[in-house]
Amino acid sequence: MNRLTCAGALAALLAPTVLAVDYPTTATVDQSDNYHGTTVADPYRWLEQDVRESEQVAAWVEAQNAVTFDYLEKLPGRDAIASRMKELWDYERYSTPVRYGDYYYYRRNDGLQNQSVVYRSHEPGKDAETVLDPNTWSEDGTVALAELSVSPDGRYVAYGIQDGGSDWRTWRVRDMKSGDTLADELHWVKFSHASWLADESGFFYSRYPEPEQGEEFQSLNTNMAVYFHRIGTPQSEDRLVHQRQDHPEWGFSADVDHAGQYLVMNTWIGTDDRYRLEVIDLTNKDWPLIVLEDDFRADFSLIEVVDGVAYFRTSLDAPRGRIVKVNLKSASREWQEVIPQADDVLEGASVVGGHLVLRYLHDAHDVVSIRTLDGKAVRDVSLPGLGSVGGFASAPEDPLTYFSYSSLNRPATIYQYDMRTGKRSPALSPELAFNPDDYVVEQVFYSSRDGTRVPMFIAHRKDLKRDGKAPTLLYGYGGFNISLTPSFSVTRLAWMDMGGVYAVANLRGGGEYGEAWHKAGTKLQKQNVFDDFIAAAEYLEKEKFTSPEHLGIFGGSNGGLLVGAVVNQRPELFAAAIPAVGVMDMLRFQRFTAGRFWVDDYGSSDNPEEFKALYAYSPYHNIRQGADYPAVLVTTADTDDRVVPGHSFKYIARLQQAQGGEDPVLIRIQTRAGHGAGKPTAMVIAEYADMWAFMAAHLGLNVAQPDSSAP
Repeated sequence: MNRLTCAGALAALLAPTVLAVDYPTTATVDQSDNYHGTTVADPYRWLEQDVRESEQVAAWVEAQNAVTFDYLEKLPGRDAIASRMKELWDYERYSTPVRYGDYYYYRRNDGLQNQSVVYRSHEPGKDAETVLDPNTWSEDGTVALAELSVSPDGRYVAYGIQDGGSDWRTWRVRDMKSGDTLADELHWVKFSHASWLADESGFFYSRYPEPEQGEEFQSLNTNMAVYFHRIGTPQSEDRLVHQRQDHPEWGFSADVDHAGQYLVMNTWIGTDDRYRLEVIDLTNKDWPLIVLEDDFRADFSLIEVVDGVAYFRTSLDAPRGRIVKVNLKSASREWQEVIPQADDVLEGASVVGGHLVLRYLHDAHDVVSIRTLDGKAVRDVSLPGLGSVGGFASAPEDPLTYFSYSSLNRPATIYQYDMRTGKRSPALSPELAFNPDDYVVEQVFYSSRDGTRVPMFIAHRKDLKRDGKAPTLLYGYGGFNISLTPSFSVTRLAWMDMGGVYAVANLRGGGEYGEAWHKAGTKLQKQNVFDDFIAAAEYLEKEKFTSPEHLGIFGGSNGGLLVGAVVNQRPELFAAAIPAVGVMDMLRFQRFTAGRFWVDDYGSSDNPEEFKALYAYSPYHNIRQGADYPAVLVTTADTDDRVVPGHSFKYIARLQQAQGGEDPVLIRIQTRAGHGAGKPTAMVIAEYADMWAFMAAHLGLNVAQPDSSAP
């Protein structure tokens, strides 16, 4: 059978399915809290406990998983979906190569490897030498390579190891001259990278104090400090570079410029892109601290230091971003504008071959422009279409660089780009088990509740029939200044391959149109995000892509909050929902691990006015007794120390108790996994096969076979 025949036969297996569910009994406790005169009950507070520390919670998890997996195993087509997804996943893929010394370093996956392998070679993709193979670190693939930092000339590779999906990292060092992994081992590192001295004698990193035993996955992260680690010495001897014990909530990010003369440090408080900015002159052995920005008034992201002149992408007096520079050798250190704010959002910049490479967002898709260091236009980079771009991460003097391009229907192709001529040529192109041209990617615009114009990408097979019956997945995020551009995922392709529609809405709260767009979806304005998502669903139904009985919604983390909130507000609009690793208790999120950082976007229940807004939409608190909710499959993981799983536990416990309709409301709890990063390929395929089978069963994925001869 050809691809379409396989897809049609598979889809025919997946008629609407509703199976009876007998939920486990969940105990309640007499717990309530007074928020500014309002008493709020929290009967499932006990589910906040760490599953590793509570036998009662562990037993509840086991019971919930038993019910959920029994349900999922009975869904028609589940194994067929997994098989097809595995077939689609099996293609060679690369990260964007970056040169250090005589070698290019990059990651490669041969297709179904649980973790990508780090290689180096003189020419990307040819005669490659293995640097690190995380697939040898654990039998089940749950120990992953997180961060990677190669020393300037490629002598050493420092790398962060992620165990079981946790945000905590253990850092090790590999000597590329001898091939040995050194004894150096750094612990309690989180939200940090490593930045090397020019002489490769060591690197800077940030870490937190060791937490209390048993509190590793729940306690608040405070008192971060910057250290310097010298190669060949124990962590206990690392040099303390910078800390602010008077401000335990401050965090630090440190970067050495390519020349190795300056250490540039951003100080941050939460997720808002507003930093203090300090510099250390590394040529002075005392490493004196120079303050460039003493107030958290804007984003200042280092691009590069060239001959003592530091270039930054900033939001200072430019909510869509501009480029400024400062002479670090000058006593005045005044900001000078290099490139003014444009109509589009400046998402990122780098210095390559003596030029500035600028990546802009134009209506939520990437465009790239080349400028001189004094801001004069050189050329725009030609791209294949509406998509996402990454890379351009070369040394400032290197004329050759690499970048990746992908879209909803196209996996990443790696291109070589010559800064001197503007020539773009494919360097690493994947061989695929499908034809990208069989799928359509379009962009539409719709009006939200208050009239705001919102963009959305819609992708589907070319043979889609617009009759309002297409099983459709609507995805959204809408927060933390994060922009959703059209990029490739095998999981999305698998849904489209079965005949489904995949839509991505660019909601307020993201960064698609700059800081004003972001702020319009935060704190007291958060309802705008939900209104935008609901309006996207209504557009898809109005334009005959789908209808309520065929529409499902999906989102993770902040997107899980989004899904939970809109299911509460408009349950009749959807047939199924998957809130993944979501922030579901908006009154207590700031009490756990990284939750305190999110106050920038959400506000806090400690503030009376913000409490009212949070309480009005908090997914856990706004479940209505006896309401007819759509089918819901909550997903989380036992090692998620970003959004602790207690959020999802409490939410599903209350939803199971309140559900007045016939559709199931279940929770799938993954073991040996965290917030999402580092999951092995086999685990991802199994998880998405479950999710898509659940969606297909409840959206009525039953597409007519495109080939009449299909069995």
